[in-house]
Amino acid sequence: MRVGFIGLGAVGAKLAGTLARNGVDLTVFDLDPARVALLTGQGAKAGEGPGQIMRACDVVVTSLPSPAASQAVLEQLLPEVAHGKTWIEMSTTDPEAIKQQAQSVIARGGQAADCPVSGGCHRAATGNISIFAGCDRATFETVLPILTIMGRRVLHTGDVGSASVLKVMTNYLATAHLATLCEAMTTMAAHGIDLGTTFEAIKASSGNSFVHETESQLILSGSRDVDFTLDLVLKDIGLFQKLADDKGIPLEMSPKLIEIVKDGQARYGDRAQSDRLIERLEEATGLSIRAPGFPLELVDDEPEERGHEIARGLSQ
Repeated sequence: MRVGFIGLGAVGAKLAGTLARNGVDLTVFDLDPARVALLTGQGAKAGEGPGQIMRACDVVVTSLPSPAASQAVLEQLLPEVAHGKTWIEMSTTDPEAIKQQAQSVIARGGQAADCPVSGGCHRAATGNISIFAGCDRATFETVLPILTIMGRRVLHTGDVGSASVLKVMTNYLATAHLATLCEAMTTMAAHGIDLGTTFEAIKASSGNSFVHETESQLILSGSRDVDFTLDLVLKDIGLFQKLADDKGIPLEMSPKLIEIVKDGQARYGDRAQSDRLIERLEEATGLSIRAPGFPLELVDDEPEERGHEIARGLSQ
């Protein structure tokens, strides 16, 4: 199967790299030639643009920074879509937009799936990230062999759009826990509790989470470089707020999270790393939320292995 990959950003480059590393016939494209060169150095071929890649490949994957970017690329893909062509959208995007986009692909005889990922860039690099897949079952069977190369756990979430709804929900929860972890660690530091001990207490308790086990380490080491920027955080939690607004749900924490992230952007820049939110509290208190012995970057120490579909309602 010939696979095209468009969008070689923080996550996309790692997903594409996993495909190349596993011997997939891969053609890549990005507006930044340096990113393309990185993948051709790993065995991929350089594509000329979205249209040429769709024409040459059976499956085209996109991983792009915004719904607008996804739409712009799709408009270039569509003229080349026909029976036997499949589009996999792996961006975190607007659930309503992806439904309309998928229908435009299906109307031309192609297949479409929205397949956002979750689990951090370090797990994208090793093929151990989780993938949600929204599409009909026949399309899922088509894309599953590719998804199980890029990810460890693949969940078929239902129709197109369902995966994107779930993805923005999970990113909202991750942002909420990051904000509360910043408050928790700062409060413990103010009370003189050792922050290394604080980390272990949270990890061993009901307060633990994936965000704590990953991002808290980068906060405490002082690295604050989780490879996910505040503009992307704001996009994702804004999409979640829109989901709630569309159904008239009076969220209380979500607007505050949006306010916190916007304040972080005003202080540190739109493209600042998301875990720099801790610095708002460091500046407010004069405390240093750091501890020795924590890594400067996250490394996935699980061995890479072929992924599998996870059954809904069952823990695996």
